[in-house]
Amino acid sequence: MKIIQISPYFPPHVGGVEYHVKELADGLVRRGHQVSVASSCGRWSGELVRIPSIDLFYSPMPIKVPKFEADVYHSHIPSPLFAFMLRGASPHVVTYHNDVVVPGMVNGHAMPRPFAAALERINEMLVRPVLEEAKIVIATTKSYAKTSPVLKDYLHKLKIVPNAVDVSLYPQCRKKENYVLYAGRMLSYKGIESLLFAMSEVQKIADLELLLVGDGYDRSRLEEMAKKLHVRAKFTGRLERSMFIDTISRAEMLVLPTQNRLEAFGIVLLEAMACETPVLAFDTPGVNEVAKNGGMVYSSTEELCEQIQELHENEPHRACLGHKGREAVEERYSWKSVLDCMESVYHEVA
Repeated sequence: MKIIQISPYFPPHVGGVEYHVKELADGLVRRGHQVSVASSCGRWSGELVRIPSIDLFYSPMPIKVPKFEADVYHSHIPSPLFAFMLRGASPHVVTYHNDVVVPGMVNGHAMPRPFAAALERINEMLVRPVLEEAKIVIATTKSYAKTSPVLKDYLHKLKIVPNAVDVSLYPQCRKKENYVLYAGRMLSYKGIESLLFAMSEVQKIADLELLLVGDGYDRSRLEEMAKKLHVRAKFTGRLERSMFIDTISRAEMLVLPTQNRLEAFGIVLLEAMACETPVLAFDTPGVNEVAKNGGMVYSSTEELCEQIQELHENEPHRACLGHKGREAVEERYSWKSVLDCMESVYHEVA
């Protein structure tokens, strides 16, 4: 089958959607499909069509659109302009990864709410015609789809295909060390401030370090905040892949503190669960559905403090959650399982 994956960005551009599209394309090639990727950037061992674009607020605008011929056209949004350009293509499958909610700070600059609201309205005006014409709309979790102001109108054509990880890359039974881990971009909407507040209380009674892996516009501000709160925190920046996997496999627990709908799934939760590292996540749709497979969810900074302390003091409970998480990844979030689901979707629409 000839399949075109259309993604606004592609690795080495960093992001969960980019990672998902690359692994999906690689997996489909291994299964014998003829796969092309169309994107504004990236490198790939297969056929990558780079589309000249102007980058506008994380949403590249294609300048020149080539003609494609395929059995299935599969677009990935947000950043809807690439999917919008393919409205006439058929059969068109669209993965709706998350709602667009413009945060209060973008690239370190305050975003006025009226302007942010206007961007959100424009995005929805572009997305809805795409979803109207799509044969199938894919979401990564049921809970996120049902609570999305956009997706809830397309449940009649919705399929659930989650994100995935290559389970074989993540070690089991590693001895855990006494640190709490955050891994992700250092941006204001990620909720890292709440984790720093929680750790400032936890460290008064527990010998636990906080390790923060990743980079972003707000890193220096967060480092300063950690100092003011007297949090024992180490900011590592981005880590090479093997070092990151080693780090996540040795953590006592991983915390995903995002409270914004821009975080719809949390692939890093799967990475931790694959290493038998228990996870804690803020109780938001989509993320909570994933986290409960190998950890707990919380609704306040106070509750996060309690859960961190509870897990730190209860090694058998940590081990139990770790085993549950690994089993869930092997059964539901492996690439074999996800590729089976995606092939089923493609055969249905082709």
